[in-house]
Formats: sequence, structure tokens, C-alpha cells
Amino acid sequence: MKYLARTADGRPLLGDDEGYVPLSAAVPDANAVEDVLSRAAAGTLPDLEDVPADRLEPDHVRFGPPLERFGKLWGIGLNYEDHAGDLGEDRPEEPASFMKPSTAVMGPGGPIRLPPAEQSDGVTAEAELAVVIGRACRDLEDESTVDDVVAGYLPVIDMTAEDILQRNPRFLTRAKSFDTFLVVGSAIAVPEAPLDLEELSVKTIVNDDVAAENEVRNMLFPPREIVAFHSRVMALEPGDLFSTGTPGAEPIEPGDHVRAEVERVGAVEAPVVR
Repeated sequence: MKYLARTADGRPLLGDDEGYVPLSAAVPDANAVEDVLSRAAAGTLPDLEDVPADRLEPDHVRFGPPLERFGKLWGIGLNYEDHAGDLGEDRPEEPASFMKPSTAVMGPGGPIRLPPAEQSDGVTAEAELAVVIGRACRDLEDESTVDDVVAGYLPVIDMTAEDILQRNPRFLTRAKSFDTFLVVGSAIAVPEAPLDLEELSVKTIVNDDVAAENEVRNMLFPPREIVAFHSRVMALEPGDLFSTGTPGAEPIEPGDHVRAEVERVGAVEAPVVR
């Protein structure tokens, strides 16, 4: 696995399981992670063994969001049948998708900032596997072509103001769109061969307790199907992100600590404040 990341002050990095080097040392004409998303999708990122630079250990790096600015932010609701059942919802016949604003994005470490209690006093946190698009595409015919346009994968924590949503399902955009309501992992995991996504598990962890866990194989709409489906709705562009749904949401309060773990992809965590 290779990794694309940025330091908290914006320096782009390329990494592997042993550490990181400056991206410009590996790809001299790259000034930003965005410049190599297409190479990530094509599987042509250089091996770090061939890069003449000392590696930085991840523990010695303060990470920011892996992209300076993401593109379209898609979310998929009710994508695990177990979770839909917990909410008393019927199984959707098509992906139950929604969009979030760029201002909802928060880097690794958060914090997750809850809105004033008079606006919402019922926020939940949800661990999810996210897919990052690496190459522009439109009208993908089927799932077999998706790996050619995906740069990699991220763990994310998605938030929902459930009390707002319960008042009226048409309030979904507002319930999902408060600032800091999408905490992204520190690095885009770039597989060197197509990843067997179905084998991966996703965990929502609050205060060290596993609140929900499930495997991607139990999604109603797998990640590759989600990407292909939405490419037939609109053009997808490098930096677009799909949060593919959660195995379960957990209510959070100020003082809580939330962690999303996605097997083989990574983890991201953040404290909760108001």
C-alpha cells in the first residue's frame, strides 16, 4: 500500500508502510497531492525505495487533510441493511445519496464541534469507508472499470444531527452539513493492486467502545457500484469523495472521543466539543 498525505502546514507527502518522503522528491513536477491523483488511479506512483530522500516516521509528522480541497462530497445513507433496520427504514432500491458542503470537512484529529444545543442536541457519529476519485470520468459502464478512476481510500467520520432529520427527512442537507461534520483520515491509501473491498471491516468506536461493526460485503450497494452509478448522474472529477455508508451511528456528546477504523485502509479519530 502507498499513501498520499499532507502535513498540517500543507507539504505534500508520499508514503508506504515504512514512512513518508516529500512528494516532490518522488515526483519532481508535483506541487500538491492533487497533481498525482491520476497517477494513483493508474498505479504509476513511484516506489519509495527509488526515491533519494530520507523517510519520515508517521509518528513524527503532524498531518492535515490529504487534499487541500476536496471536490464533490457524496454520502450514502442506509447502505448496510442492519443499520437501515435499526432505524426502522425500508431497504432502498437505489443508493440513498446526498451531498455535503466543503466547509464540513475537518482534518484528522478534529475536533468535532457540535452545534449549539438549541439548533441540535442529538448528533450521531458514523465511521465510513470513503472512495477518492483520481481521474475525470463519466458514464462508467460497469463496476469493472471503476478501479481505473479511483485514486484510493480513506477512513472518515461522518456526523448527522439526527433530531433535525427526524423532524422532517427533507432537512437531510442541513442535518449533515454543520462545520466539522466530516472528519477525514490523514492519508489516502493507494492499493498497488485492486483491493478486495468486500473483505474489509468498518468500525464506529466511541470512548474506546465498539458501537458498530460490519463488513463491506454486507453493503447493499458496494463502493464500486456507488461510483459507477453516480458517474451516470454527473461527471466525476479528481478529488471527489464518496462516503459509502456506516455500519452504525452512535450518539455523541461534548467530551466524547470518536474513532473510525477501516481495515487495511487506516483510522481517524477526533474529540467532541461544543
